[in-house]
Amino acid sequence: MIEIAVKYLEAVTGARPITGNADRVCRGVVIDSRAVTEDCIFVAFPGEKVNGNAFAPQAVVAGAACVVLTEQPARELVKLADEHECALFTTDDPTVFLQRLAQGYRARLHVTVVGVTGSVGKTTTKELLRDLLSTRYRVHATEGNHNNEIGLPLTILAAPSDTQVMVLEMGMDAPGQISALTRVAQPTYGIITKIGTSHIGRLGSRENIARAKAEMLEGMPPSAENFEGHHSRLFLSGEDDFTPFIIDTFAKPRGITCVLCGLSGDDDVSARDVELDAESRASFTLELQDATTERVTLGITGAQAVPDALLACACAREMGIPVYEIKQALASARQAHMRQEQRITPAGTRIIDDSYNASPDSMAAALDLLCSLPCDGSRIAVLGEIGELGDEGPRLHALVGAYAAAKKPDLLVCVGDKNAQCMADAALTMGMPAAAVRVMPDADRALRRLKDALGPRDLVLVKASRFVGLDRFVEGACA
Repeated sequence: MIEIAVKYLEAVTGARPITGNADRVCRGVVIDSRAVTEDCIFVAFPGEKVNGNAFAPQAVVAGAACVVLTEQPARELVKLADEHECALFTTDDPTVFLQRLAQGYRARLHVTVVGVTGSVGKTTTKELLRDLLSTRYRVHATEGNHNNEIGLPLTILAAPSDTQVMVLEMGMDAPGQISALTRVAQPTYGIITKIGTSHIGRLGSRENIARAKAEMLEGMPPSAENFEGHHSRLFLSGEDDFTPFIIDTFAKPRGITCVLCGLSGDDDVSARDVELDAESRASFTLELQDATTERVTLGITGAQAVPDALLACACAREMGIPVYEIKQALASARQAHMRQEQRITPAGTRIIDDSYNASPDSMAAALDLLCSLPCDGSRIAVLGEIGELGDEGPRLHALVGAYAAAKKPDLLVCVGDKNAQCMADAALTMGMPAAAVRVMPDADRALRRLKDALGPRDLVLVKASRFVGLDRFVEGACA
């Protein structure tokens, strides 16, 4: 984690010092006063419900070496800070403070950074790439949902000083956000998984989403430059219809070499002869940039993981990971929590817990998985609403409902309000029997109605955007 003396904070971040021991060394950064440890920096964020500035005294007493405020401290707080030799700073923008501090630490580490973004599959790609690179490097990667303008700097600041590679997920819900993240991360390698419809309600079109994702290139050096022993590369899906747009509009003008990954023989890295076993784990012949081929098997489920694996393999090979280590790491890969994670209820029901988040594309992939896995009982899809689709919400939810009808689960449960009804209506229009389609207003009602009805041979898919709270359904069913 970062170690920095108080006296350097003003120069690095622009924060204004109030008081404190200039020679005291700060170690680590937190934004939750409950997480304060000895010598750390506590950054107070003002919020609509909770004002972090109000917890400054607790942070001081808990041993923080520095507290960063967004308002002027009271005299009592200054006195308390002096008693504990805790520095106090003020900043106009705590997010900018974190980003500047992280940018400085990233530069000091001299690590290789891989940025991963995209509408679908970025977490799976990040997890696989972390596993692949960990066979040779000391890797630090994004945990959980720490992929935004606050989470990414915190991820960097938490990196051990001996880190060799950082794999950083970059999320966004508005233009300019990835631009800010890439200035902090300064990636040498970039991965854009797919341009889908996530956040289309805020960005207006898939082209605008592609432009926002391509902002990552702003922080990447041209491929002709030797940047700390590496030459930049951008890894893209050969199947995505916006890949040519990204290459021609953003990558070529910046002099960044692109590597295409997909199922076509024309791609630089490809998968041939894809097969699924009884548990829907994919095996395929991996063909790499240097024409090396190897038959590999994924330890995670679903055909939708193959494109993500190709992107991870292409980057890993570019960074010197041998093919036999790639094969071993792919085989030992495990599902991330709440991302198509298979769980068993006390009644013996198998649940595919994909409740972490959702988009129309990932809903379709999850339905494919539900219908590809072996099942002697009923196949049940519990699908909640998808957020941030704006005016496109009713249409895209209807497409999900129509796709569900085409996959023919035994029961479709749509959870939420108007868009859940749109899903259900479309499924009925496309021929699902009325008895096989239900609408529930929330996760708790769905749990009460379904829990006792789930049998030991049933297979249940649970997927929605986070705000629907279908993780409560999974935890309740498994309790």
